[in-house]
Amino acid sequence: MSMLNAVAISAHCATSATHVAIETVAETGSTNADLMARLGGLRGPLLRIADNQTAGRGRAGRSWLSQPGAALMFSLAWPFKGPLHKMTGLPMAVGVALAETIVSLGVPVQIKWPNDLLRDGAKLAGILVETQNTGNAIWAVIGCGINLVMPDELEARIGRDVASAPWLAQMDRNQLMAALLSRLAAVLAEFDDTGFAPFAERWNALHAWHGKEVVLLDQGAVVRQGRAAGVDDIGRLLLDTSAGRVEILSGDVSLRLIGTQLSGVQP
Repeated sequence: MSMLNAVAISAHCATSATHVAIETVAETGSTNADLMARLGGLRGPLLRIADNQTAGRGRAGRSWLSQPGAALMFSLAWPFKGPLHKMTGLPMAVGVALAETIVSLGVPVQIKWPNDLLRDGAKLAGILVETQNTGNAIWAVIGCGINLVMPDELEARIGRDVASAPWLAQMDRNQLMAALLSRLAAVLAEFDDTGFAPFAERWNALHAWHGKEVVLLDQGAVVRQGRAAGVDDIGRLLLDTSAGRVEILSGDVSLRLIGTQLSGVQP
Protein backbone atom coordinates (compact mmCIF):
# COMPACT_ATOMS: atom_id res chain seq x y z
CA MET A 1 0.00 0.00 0.00
CA SER A 2 1.45 3.34 -1.06
CA MET A 3 1.74 6.03 1.61
CA LEU A 4 -0.26 9.20 1.21
CA ASN A 5 1.90 12.21 0.50
CA ALA A 6 0.69 15.75 -0.15
CA VAL A 7 3.51 16.58 -2.59
CA ALA A 8 2.90 13.39 -4.59
CA ILE A 9 -0.85 14.01 -4.73
CA SER A 10 -0.34 17.58 -5.92
CA ALA A 11 2.15 16.44 -8.57
CA HIS A 12 -0.49 14.16 -10.14
CA CYS A 13 -3.31 16.73 -10.07
CA ALA A 14 -4.80 18.34 -13.14
CA THR A 15 -4.73 22.11 -13.54
CA SER A 16 -8.20 22.39 -12.00
CA ALA A 17 -6.84 21.37 -8.59
CA THR A 18 -3.38 22.92 -8.47
CA HIS A 19 -4.64 25.74 -6.20
CA VAL A 20 -5.93 23.31 -3.55
CA ALA A 21 -3.81 23.02 -0.40
CA ILE A 22 -3.33 19.41 0.73
CA GLU A 23 -2.76 17.94 4.19
CA THR A 24 -2.16 14.27 4.98
CA VAL A 25 -2.34 12.80 8.48
CA ALA A 26 -1.93 9.28 9.80
CA GLU A 27 -5.01 9.42 12.02
CA THR A 28 -7.72 11.81 13.15
CA GLY A 29 -11.22 11.64 14.54
CA SER A 30 -13.03 13.10 11.53
CA THR A 31 -11.55 15.06 8.65
CA ASN A 32 -14.92 16.78 8.20
CA ALA A 33 -14.97 17.89 11.83
CA ASP A 34 -11.34 19.04 11.56
CA LEU A 35 -12.11 21.29 8.59
CA MET A 36 -15.44 22.59 9.91
CA ALA A 37 -13.58 23.84 12.99
CA ARG A 38 -11.09 25.75 10.82
CA LEU A 39 -13.34 27.41 8.24
CA GLY A 40 -12.99 30.89 9.68
CA GLY A 41 -9.25 30.85 9.11
CA LEU A 42 -9.04 29.25 5.67
CA ARG A 43 -8.01 31.36 2.69
CA GLY A 44 -8.79 28.86 -0.04
CA PRO A 45 -9.70 25.23 -0.78
CA LEU A 46 -8.09 22.63 1.48
CA LEU A 47 -8.01 18.84 1.19
CA ARG A 48 -7.41 16.87 4.38
CA ILE A 49 -6.88 13.14 4.02
CA ALA A 50 -6.28 10.59 6.76
CA ASP A 51 -5.00 7.02 6.69
CA ASN A 52 -7.46 6.31 9.49
CA GLN A 53 -10.47 8.08 10.99
CA THR A 54 -11.64 7.02 14.44
CA ALA A 55 -14.89 8.99 14.44
CA GLY A 56 -15.89 9.23 10.78
CA ARG A 57 -19.44 10.36 10.12
CA GLY A 58 -22.07 9.83 7.45
CA ARG A 59 -25.42 11.43 6.70
CA ALA A 60 -27.82 12.10 9.60
CA GLY A 61 -25.06 11.57 12.15
CA ARG A 62 -24.42 7.93 11.25
CA SER A 63 -20.92 6.57 11.86
CA TRP A 64 -18.54 5.51 9.10
CA LEU A 65 -16.60 2.42 10.13
CA SER A 66 -13.33 1.34 8.56
CA GLN A 67 -9.90 -0.02 9.35
CA PRO A 68 -6.50 1.54 8.59
CA GLY A 69 -5.71 1.04 4.92
CA ALA A 70 -9.12 -0.42 4.06
CA ALA A 71 -10.64 2.81 2.73
CA LEU A 72 -9.75 6.14 1.18
CA MET A 73 -11.11 8.82 3.50
CA PHE A 74 -10.84 12.55 2.91
CA SER A 75 -12.58 15.89 3.23
CA LEU A 76 -12.38 18.95 0.99
CA ALA A 77 -13.21 22.47 2.18
CA TRP A 78 -14.35 24.69 -0.70
CA PRO A 79 -15.63 28.30 -0.78
CA PHE A 80 -18.68 29.23 -2.90
CA LYS A 81 -20.18 32.53 -3.94
CA GLY A 82 -23.59 31.35 -2.80
CA PRO A 83 -26.32 32.23 -2.00
CA LEU A 84 -27.07 29.31 0.30
CA HIS A 85 -30.29 28.25 -1.47
CA LYS A 86 -28.26 27.73 -4.66
CA MET A 87 -26.32 24.95 -2.87
CA THR A 88 -29.28 22.53 -2.82
CA GLY A 89 -27.90 20.20 -5.48
CA LEU A 90 -24.28 20.22 -4.30
CA PRO A 91 -24.30 16.70 -2.76
CA MET A 92 -25.65 15.30 -6.04
CA ALA A 93 -22.99 17.14 -8.09
CA VAL A 94 -20.31 15.71 -5.79
CA GLY A 95 -21.76 12.24 -6.37
CA VAL A 96 -21.49 12.78 -10.13
CA ALA A 97 -17.84 13.89 -9.85
CA LEU A 98 -16.77 10.91 -7.78
CA ALA A 99 -18.82 8.35 -9.72
CA GLU A 100 -17.53 9.55 -13.08
CA THR A 101 -13.95 9.39 -11.81
CA ILE A 102 -14.31 5.87 -10.44
CA VAL A 103 -16.00 4.68 -13.64
CA SER A 104 -13.14 6.19 -15.67
CA LEU A 105 -10.73 4.12 -13.56
CA GLY A 106 -12.45 0.89 -14.53
CA VAL A 107 -14.86 0.29 -11.64
CA PRO A 108 -18.55 0.47 -12.69
CA VAL A 109 -20.59 2.36 -10.08
CA GLN A 110 -24.01 3.99 -9.89
CA ILE A 111 -25.55 6.60 -7.62
CA LYS A 112 -28.29 6.02 -5.07
CA TRP A 113 -30.11 9.26 -4.29
CA PRO A 114 -28.86 11.58 -3.05
CA ASN A 115 -25.20 10.61 -3.40
CA ASP A 116 -24.22 7.13 -2.17
CA LEU A 117 -22.11 5.24 -4.69
CA LEU A 118 -23.16 1.64 -5.32
CA ARG A 119 -21.30 -1.22 -6.93
CA ASP A 120 -23.44 -4.22 -7.88
CA GLY A 121 -26.18 -2.79 -5.65
CA ALA A 122 -24.00 -2.56 -2.52
CA LYS A 123 -22.56 0.59 -0.97
CA LEU A 124 -19.03 1.41 -2.15
CA ALA A 125 -18.75 5.02 -1.00
CA GLY A 126 -20.54 7.50 1.23
CA ILE A 127 -20.52 11.27 0.97
CA LEU A 128 -21.26 13.89 3.63
CA VAL A 129 -21.59 17.57 2.70
CA GLU A 130 -21.77 20.22 5.44
CA THR A 131 -22.12 23.96 4.78
CA GLN A 132 -21.40 27.08 6.80
CA ASN A 133 -21.68 30.81 6.09
CA THR A 134 -18.57 32.53 7.44
CA GLY A 135 -19.70 35.99 6.29
CA ASN A 136 -17.14 36.21 3.51
CA ALA A 137 -18.20 33.06 1.68
CA ILE A 138 -20.42 30.03 1.83
CA TRP A 139 -18.11 27.13 2.68
CA ALA A 140 -18.82 23.49 2.04
CA VAL A 141 -16.89 20.67 3.64
CA ILE A 142 -17.23 17.57 1.48
CA GLY A 143 -16.33 14.30 3.16
CA CYS A 144 -15.96 10.99 1.36
CA GLY A 145 -15.17 7.44 2.38
CA ILE A 146 -14.51 4.85 -0.34
CA ASN A 147 -14.22 1.17 0.57
CA LEU A 148 -11.14 -0.20 -1.19
CA VAL A 149 -10.93 -3.56 0.57
CA MET A 150 -13.39 -5.06 3.04
CA PRO A 151 -11.79 -7.29 5.70
CA ASP A 152 -14.09 -10.13 6.77
CA GLU A 153 -14.13 -9.02 10.40
CA LEU A 154 -15.17 -5.48 9.46
CA GLU A 155 -17.92 -6.69 7.13
CA ALA A 156 -19.27 -8.89 9.93
CA ARG A 157 -19.15 -5.94 12.34
CA ILE A 158 -20.93 -3.58 9.97
CA GLY A 159 -23.67 -6.12 9.31
CA ARG A 160 -24.98 -4.59 6.07
CA ASP A 161 -24.37 -4.87 2.36
CA VAL A 162 -21.08 -3.22 1.47
CA ALA A 163 -18.91 -3.26 -1.62
CA SER A 164 -15.19 -2.83 -2.15
CA ALA A 165 -12.97 -1.98 -5.09
CA PRO A 166 -9.82 -4.14 -5.07
CA TRP A 167 -8.82 -2.73 -8.45
CA LEU A 168 -8.63 0.77 -6.96
CA ALA A 169 -6.80 -0.64 -3.93
CA GLN A 170 -4.00 -1.75 -6.28
CA MET A 171 -3.50 1.80 -7.57
CA ASP A 172 -0.98 4.19 -6.13
CA ARG A 173 -3.15 6.03 -3.59
CA ASN A 174 -1.60 9.38 -4.37
CA GLN A 175 -2.60 9.01 -8.02
CA LEU A 176 -6.08 7.83 -7.04
CA MET A 177 -6.56 10.79 -4.70
CA ALA A 178 -5.25 13.16 -7.37
CA ALA A 179 -7.73 11.83 -9.93
CA LEU A 180 -10.63 12.27 -7.51
CA LEU A 181 -9.52 15.74 -6.42
CA SER A 182 -8.98 16.92 -10.00
CA ARG A 183 -12.50 15.95 -11.07
CA LEU A 184 -14.02 17.30 -7.86
CA ALA A 185 -12.29 20.65 -8.24
CA ALA A 186 -13.50 21.03 -11.83
CA VAL A 187 -17.07 20.10 -10.89
CA LEU A 188 -17.16 22.41 -7.86
CA ALA A 189 -15.92 25.37 -9.88
CA GLU A 190 -18.58 24.70 -12.52
CA PHE A 191 -21.29 24.21 -9.89
CA ASP A 192 -20.42 27.57 -8.31
CA ASP A 193 -21.16 29.25 -11.64
CA THR A 194 -24.15 27.23 -12.85
CA GLY A 195 -25.79 25.38 -9.96
CA PHE A 196 -26.92 21.78 -10.37
CA ALA A 197 -28.92 22.05 -13.61
CA PRO A 198 -26.07 21.06 -15.99
CA PHE A 199 -25.38 17.98 -13.84
CA ALA A 200 -28.91 16.59 -13.72
CA GLU A 201 -28.60 14.60 -16.94
CA ARG A 202 -25.23 13.20 -15.86
CA TRP A 203 -26.70 12.19 -12.47
CA ASN A 204 -29.69 10.51 -14.13
CA ALA A 205 -27.37 8.53 -16.41
CA LEU A 206 -25.76 7.08 -13.26
CA HIS A 207 -29.03 6.53 -11.35
CA ALA A 208 -28.96 3.07 -9.75
CA TRP A 209 -32.69 2.71 -9.07
CA HIS A 210 -34.25 4.42 -12.07
CA GLY A 211 -37.75 3.07 -12.71
CA LYS A 212 -37.72 0.88 -9.60
CA GLU A 213 -40.29 0.84 -6.81
CA VAL A 214 -38.91 2.51 -3.70
CA VAL A 215 -40.01 3.73 -0.30
CA LEU A 216 -38.90 6.84 1.54
CA LEU A 217 -38.37 6.40 5.26
CA ASP A 218 -38.26 8.98 8.04
CA GLN A 219 -36.99 7.50 11.31
CA GLY A 220 -38.06 4.06 10.11
CA ALA A 221 -41.59 5.03 9.09
CA VAL A 222 -42.68 4.95 5.43
CA VAL A 223 -43.62 8.46 4.31
CA ARG A 224 -43.68 7.97 0.52
CA GLN A 225 -43.81 5.10 -1.92
CA GLY A 226 -43.49 5.15 -5.69
CA ARG A 227 -41.33 4.64 -8.72
CA ALA A 228 -37.98 6.46 -8.80
CA ALA A 229 -37.79 8.70 -11.88
CA GLY A 230 -34.44 10.47 -11.39
CA VAL A 231 -33.74 14.03 -10.25
CA ASP A 232 -34.76 17.48 -11.48
CA ASP A 233 -32.61 20.54 -12.17
CA ILE A 234 -32.14 21.40 -8.48
CA GLY A 235 -31.45 17.84 -7.35
CA ARG A 236 -34.85 16.85 -5.99
CA LEU A 237 -35.79 13.18 -6.30
CA LEU A 238 -38.71 12.66 -8.66
CA LEU A 239 -41.09 10.01 -7.37
CA ASP A 240 -44.05 8.78 -9.41
CA THR A 241 -46.77 7.86 -6.92
CA SER A 242 -50.39 6.79 -7.17
CA ALA A 243 -51.29 10.45 -6.60
CA GLY A 244 -48.93 11.73 -9.31
CA ARG A 245 -45.33 12.90 -9.44
CA VAL A 246 -43.82 14.44 -6.30
CA GLU A 247 -40.44 16.10 -5.69
CA ILE A 248 -38.40 15.15 -2.63
CA LEU A 249 -35.66 17.34 -1.17
CA SER A 250 -32.68 15.61 0.41
CA GLY A 251 -32.74 15.58 4.19
CA ASP A 252 -32.64 13.03 6.97
CA VAL A 253 -34.87 10.67 5.01
CA SER A 254 -33.71 7.28 3.73
CA LEU A 255 -34.46 5.67 0.39
CA ARG A 256 -34.97 1.90 0.04
CA LEU A 257 -35.95 -0.47 -2.71
CA ILE A 258 -39.31 -2.12 -2.08
CA GLY A 259 -38.66 -5.28 -0.07
CA THR A 260 -35.34 -4.10 1.36
CA GLN A 261 -36.41 -1.28 3.66
CA LEU A 262 -35.98 -3.45 6.74
CA SER A 263 -32.79 -5.18 5.61
CA GLY A 264 -30.43 -2.94 7.55
CA VAL A 265 -28.62 -1.56 4.51
CA GLN A 266 -27.11 1.79 5.47
CA PRO A 267 -28.71 4.77 3.71
